[in-house]
Amino acid sequence: MSTQPDPKNFFADFLEDYFAECEDHLTVVRRELLAIEPFVGKTAIERSVLNELFRSFHSLKGLSGMVGVKEAEELAHEMESYLRVLRDQEVMLSPQGFDALLGGTKGLEQTIAAHRQQTPSPDIKQSVAALKAVTSPTEKASEVADSTPPVLQLKAEEISRLQRGLATPGAQPWQFIFIPTPELSHQGINVNQIRDRLQNLGPLIYAAPRMTPEGKIQFDFLIVTAVNANTFIGWENDGLTWTPYLVPEANTPQTAETTPEDPQVDSPPEPFSSPTPDSPTAAPLISQSSNLVRVDLPKLDELMRMMGDLVITRSRLSNHLTQLQQKLTPPDLRPLTEINQILERQLRDLREGVMRVRLVPIGEIFARMQFVVRDLVRETPKQIRVELSGQETEIDKFVVERMMDPLLHLVRNAVSHGLETIEERQNVGKPLEGTLSLRARTSGEMVIIEIEDDGIGINPAQILEKASSRGLLPQREPRNLHSQNYDSTTLLEILCTPGFSTREVADLASGRGVGMAIVKKTIQELGGALTLETITGQKTKFVIELPLTLAIADALLLSLGPETYAIPQNSVREAITFPATAITLFDQTPMIPYRGKVIPLLRLESLFNLPPGKSTPSNPPQSPPIPLLLTSRHRQ
Repeated sequence: MSTQPDPKNFFADFLEDYFAECEDHLTVVRRELLAIEPFVGKTAIERSVLNELFRSFHSLKGLSGMVGVKEAEELAHEMESYLRVLRDQEVMLSPQGFDALLGGTKGLEQTIAAHRQQTPSPDIKQSVAALKAVTSPTEKASEVADSTPPVLQLKAEEISRLQRGLATPGAQPWQFIFIPTPELSHQGINVNQIRDRLQNLGPLIYAAPRMTPEGKIQFDFLIVTAVNANTFIGWENDGLTWTPYLVPEANTPQTAETTPEDPQVDSPPEPFSSPTPDSPTAAPLISQSSNLVRVDLPKLDELMRMMGDLVITRSRLSNHLTQLQQKLTPPDLRPLTEINQILERQLRDLREGVMRVRLVPIGEIFARMQFVVRDLVRETPKQIRVELSGQETEIDKFVVERMMDPLLHLVRNAVSHGLETIEERQNVGKPLEGTLSLRARTSGEMVIIEIEDDGIGINPAQILEKASSRGLLPQREPRNLHSQNYDSTTLLEILCTPGFSTREVADLASGRGVGMAIVKKTIQELGGALTLETITGQKTKFVIELPLTLAIADALLLSLGPETYAIPQNSVREAITFPATAITLFDQTPMIPYRGKVIPLLRLESLFNLPPGKSTPSNPPQSPPIPLLLTSRHRQ
């Protein structure tokens, strides 16, 4: 008798597929939004980037409509509409438009997550309104008008200053237009305030008033700066519009009217790279066949368990072959030995293949950190550049998911505590744009993740003072507190103490004193280690060491009498042997010399309260060399 499938279970499985598909598309969206940002304020956008974004939002709209997530469907539809007018060159990608795409993406993530967790959906009205505003015809007309600033009539000395400014690495010229109004004047925003604001970003090349055809006065400014265009976000509310300044070619007179036919001036770039508006090579919106197969982690866990059973079975076979050596002749034993060796090699290859299935590139969470930084600095006087390296480094999917929150907290700390404002960096002679570096690499069976900023570093005196006031350190005289020889390990222990924070008032980024404790606990639960490197006034770097995978771990087996112990190989630094005569008692603690130093010796019998067995030498001077394992606890 056949049984009908449970509709509830079927729909639950379908929803899980929906969430997984959405995560794949959102990963593409995050990557392509970072690729499209350099095109803000430019007339041409790379077509492949627009196609990828359009395809992902179109798929998100269709999938969300199928499962009834109306908020996500509406958001994806509005973003698809905006991308369409960008693709057709009806509007230019403005800073407001890019912000609308970011806000819509964030709303999509929150809406889908709320549906998955069965919590109320967030309000998407503001995101939808922002997308409609940059897509509407009214907005298009104003954007086209604002995107064609007047040609500046630069003098020879101004052209010379412009060329000198462009010699600075990363410098770019920007043309600003300020339109004063009575409302702005009441807010204290006038031409002098705008001039000072722009001069803080870089050399002011040109500044002059101009009368519009309507009889209103406007002010034109030209500056050269190395800051990112994100710094200007929100300045449109202060009467400012801006666009990258097209530097004329050498020997081209500034006073001459130029046309596209003028041989001295390059013609404007062709939109996109297609020969016709409807390119036959444009990527279709229908999903393409994929070589990827999505597998649930529990199924992989079960596969790894079976893999472990096979390894144990082969080990038992190897032990039996050892016992048969005395009973079988070499010709009879040789085929069995060869089969055992082949089986060992095949199992090793199979294990490595199964482990690789669980590995995902760490770049998935690195890309998310870029959006986190962008959100955090929007309302602060900071300019931060995120540098990524090693995004292709692979790590176990389970480890990646567990490390999301710790990495998020360390990045927030760097933005909130570490990196200075533009003014503070200018006062100490640093580049106006701070740098936050996220790096990853493999070292043996471990993955090394580094989070480094070039900010103010960690002030040991401040940390110790705060820790002492909260009773986290022994009581000391204030004059002796800062002279203690505290290394970075001690500072890290203080920072990771629950409840400790240097902030008096918590904000959105930090200040509650629980984050670092969770960071350290999570890393330790994953079998990793956290270290700190800092130079006051220069940098702070957190280094995380994690195992590639927790599914299978190689171990070193030790026998002690009838007992067998396994030590994870990633915890073993070195294995050495030494004569029993090298043991010296110091304050009732056995010590041995080690490369010019001494290290304590710990016997397993004492550690586990075992009765002395045959492994304990009865006559130390006559005993053979004793094996010693140096674990990660002994790392210098």
